[in-house]
Amino acid sequence: MDSNYSAIPKGSFVELQMHNEPPDFRSQQKSLLSDDGNRVNHPKVIDDFDDLNDDDDDDVDTDVDVDLDDYTLVLSKPNTGSGVSGAVFNLTTTIIGAGIMALPATMKVLGLVLGIFLIILIGILSEISVEMLIRFAVSCKARSYGEVVQIAMGRTARVLSEICIIVNNAGVLIVYLIIMGDVMSGSVRHIGVFDQWLGHGFWDHRKLLVLVVMVVFLAPLCVLDRIDSLSMTSAASVALAVVFVVVCFAVAFIKLIEGKIEAPRMSPDFGSKMAILDLLVVIPIMTNAYVCHFNVQPIYNELEGRSPQKMNQVGRITTVLCVVVYASTAISGYLLFGKDTEGDVLTNFDRNLGIRFSTALNYIVRVGYILHLVLVFPVIHFSLRQTVDNLVFEGSAPLTESKKRSLALTVILLVLIYIGSTMIPNIWTAFKFTGATTAVSLGFTFPALIALRISQQEESMSLSRVEKFLSWLMLILAVIVSITGIIGNIYTIQSSSE
Repeated sequence: MDSNYSAIPKGSFVELQMHNEPPDFRSQQKSLLSDDGNRVNHPKVIDDFDDLNDDDDDDVDTDVDVDLDDYTLVLSKPNTGSGVSGAVFNLTTTIIGAGIMALPATMKVLGLVLGIFLIILIGILSEISVEMLIRFAVSCKARSYGEVVQIAMGRTARVLSEICIIVNNAGVLIVYLIIMGDVMSGSVRHIGVFDQWLGHGFWDHRKLLVLVVMVVFLAPLCVLDRIDSLSMTSAASVALAVVFVVVCFAVAFIKLIEGKIEAPRMSPDFGSKMAILDLLVVIPIMTNAYVCHFNVQPIYNELEGRSPQKMNQVGRITTVLCVVVYASTAISGYLLFGKDTEGDVLTNFDRNLGIRFSTALNYIVRVGYILHLVLVFPVIHFSLRQTVDNLVFEGSAPLTESKKRSLALTVILLVLIYIGSTMIPNIWTAFKFTGATTAVSLGFTFPALIALRISQQEESMSLSRVEKFLSWLMLILAVIVSITGIIGNIYTIQSSSE
């Protein structure tokens, strides 16, 4: 007899859903997740079909009065998942990027004592906000940053959060292109790598060189429609970032032992109006360095044997690693170049470092980090493209099923990012803008609001006094940082124009 049904592969999971059931995010708060991450949303099947993917059929209650015709079968592949080490690697990759290049310049403004204190403090607060985000996203069965925002505050807030992700990620990618141009082509005060190697040529034209890199190297990686395809490039990018940190720290340590480093500033400079303005905008720049929240939920979804406690372990390990890397880079970079430290410290590595093999070390640092950015670029672009697609083409087929739409979005985004890189003068300017707006919102404002709103709506998710205090503290600090950062940026722009 002919049949429209096919056999279900062994080990797959069957999810039952109501026909034509409207997407109600409030109902997701009461739903459960199966072991492979799929939702069983309807309350009639929460208890009775939770174990349908188990091999032991005796666990299923066959006496339940449920009309199976009310449900559709959704087939999904079992989740093999990644271990704690893999999740730490993915989250660390999300955090450590171009933001590390601006940290030595923040030390020049803040001084070593306050600078180190803020690196540690912002790292701890960021980890707390990640744990709150995980807790409430898991409780509400949200599958993305935008979903948990919508559950807590409605669709308008979700759209706003997705816009923040788009602006933040686009700003990061623009920064990547700026750094590539600075290092390869040089700038007014610094010599590019190609000039040192080959002399003057077409590579002196910064915009042209960045365009060639984008078309030849970045675009082929960005058109990939699965982030799994980028796992090896991500591993290589982290290794290159570690090389950069190790070389900087080793050179600074050698020069410190030899007494070739000037005494660094230990506290902020309040001696001029410009110094105070820099102080106002430097904290948002440091905040930008820890933003990873938009990738927390996808990483949790792929965690083997996932639980909030296990993801918290991932977050804490990642935070410790990032604090150590950031502090080492900020201190060593500032000690090496002192008052001459640039907003993009990579551009400082065009001079004699005052130790043996200085030229070789300069090339290793600059070329290695350029390769790091080339490999990280498509990973950030992937989440940017997904968010744009979710916002603009909501309800459409996934990008993996629409090659034309995926390619069109990739081309449009790359063109806009390239144009942005030609209009923004340096990474300091870009980080001042995104740090004071989108980075603070994604890292602190939305997670704090999510915790406060959902805890009021659901008694079972109520916050302790300490958690409520920390939520309000993050929210207040986020507002202060945003306001002061924006004001500082405005005054800086006005001062520069005068």
